[in-house]
Amino acid sequence: MPRRHIEVVVMSDLHLGTYGCHATEIVHYLQSIFPQILILNGDIIDVWQFNKRYFPVQHMQVIKEIMQLLSMGTKVVYITGNHDEALRRYSDIQMGNFCLTDKLVMEINGKMTWIFHGDVFDTTTKGSAKCIAKLGGFGYDLLILLNRFINRTLKLMGKPPMSLSKKVKNGVKKAVSWIGNFEQTAAELAIDKQYDYVICGHIHQPQQRTITTSKGSVTYLNSGDWIENLTSLEYYQNQWRIYQYNPQQFQHNMAAIVTMDKKIPTVNVETAQVLVHTPLEPLIASAFTTFLQQSFQ
Repeated sequence: MPRRHIEVVVMSDLHLGTYGCHATEIVHYLQSIFPQILILNGDIIDVWQFNKRYFPVQHMQVIKEIMQLLSMGTKVVYITGNHDEALRRYSDIQMGNFCLTDKLVMEINGKMTWIFHGDVFDTTTKGSAKCIAKLGGFGYDLLILLNRFINRTLKLMGKPPMSLSKKVKNGVKKAVSWIGNFEQTAAELAIDKQYDYVICGHIHQPQQRTITTSKGSVTYLNSGDWIENLTSLEYYQNQWRIYQYNPQQFQHNMAAIVTMDKKIPTVNVETAQVLVHTPLEPLIASAFTTFLQQSFQ
C-alpha cells in the first residue's frame, strides 16, 4: 500500500503494554502514512499498567514503525500524558527529529494551534485519587477484553458489534457532563490565549467542533484513542479531519507483523577466556603487597 503524504498527524492514547491496545491496527495505520510531523499526544506507553511480562511483539513493532518514520525524515513530537507521566522529568529534550515535551504550540498556515494531552483538567488522576484512577484503568482494560469476546460472538451470530464502554459513558449522566465540561474548559482557555485550534486526547472521545463564548470562538479537536475508537487527527489541504480506521482498507495490504525468537542462546565460555577479562588492578595490588612483605622479612 503506498503511503499517504500528510502534513500533520496527531495520535493519542495508544496505551501500549495493555491488553486493550489495538497494536496491529496501529502498525497498519503507521505503515500507510508519511507525515511531515507526527504528534504523539500522551498515553502512548501505559506506564501505569506496564508489566514486563506483557509487551508483545506487535506493541514493539509500533515503536519500530515510529522509529522508521523518524529515519525517513518525519519530525516526531511526544507529548506526555498521565499514563506516561514518568517521562515528564525528561521534558523539553530534543534529539534530531525527536522531541519530548508536555505541551506544544505551533503555527499551521497562519493558524495558532495549542496541543496538550488534557489530564491537567482531570483531578481524578492526581493526589490520593490517582490510586482509584489506576484501579479504574485496570477495570477499563478488563471491560475492553470482555467487549472483544462479546463482539466475536456477535460476529458469529451475524450481528453488528457493540461498545460496552461507550454504553457506560453515554448511560452515565455524570460521565456525559464531565466530557462536556472538559471540552468547554479546554476551549475557554484556548480562547483566552487567542488560539485558533486546541487539540487534546485523554478522554478517548474523538471530536471536532467549534465552541463559541462571549470572548470569541475556537475549534476544539480530540484525537480519540486506539483502544475502542481507533481514530487520529490528520491535517492536509488546509483542513483538519478525524481519521477512522477501517479494516477493510487493509484486507489486501496487511502490514507484516514481525516475529521474535525469545530463545536465549547457549553461553559457552572457557576458563582461559574468563581469566583474560579478570580485572588487573586487584592482581597488581596483591602482587605488590607480596613483594613488599618478602622484601622486609
